[in-house]
Amino acid sequence: MFFEKPGCGGNARQRAALEAAGHTLERRSLLAEAWTRESLLAFLAPLPVPAWFNRAAPRVKNGDVVPEELNAETALALLIAEPLLIRRPLMQRADDGSRHVGFDTAEIDAWVGLNPAITAQPSLEGCASPTERCATPAPSVA
Repeated sequence: MFFEKPGCGGNARQRAALEAAGHTLERRSLLAEAWTRESLLAFLAPLPVPAWFNRAAPRVKNGDVVPEELNAETALALLIAEPLLIRRPLMQRADDGSRHVGFDTAEIDAWVGLNPAITAQPSLEGCASPTERCATPAPSVA
């Protein structure tokens, strides 16, 4: 499973890297998922609270939300209420149920394997450029 923000260019590059390595993805909208405390913690619990957040989200970038100042319960409630704040992608393997947050190239290669041309890149995490508008909600498609 690949939880993404529909329309995000960064997520599109991440999907392409996984598919180029032969992985089949079940794509889901991170924004439309009915997250619960338990379902979100299944992904986030191993990480420190600040690593739960999408640093490109407008409320994080403008300082309205400061992940380093939040405890786990407050952060979790905020992420459930505003899924745009969740670091993406969230991924889960079908074969063993293991989960991963974000797209550090070396970590993803060790976890599921990537094409060597991709692993030469330091990371596919986040947007490719500061002008790319990944943090804004994509228009809905009916």
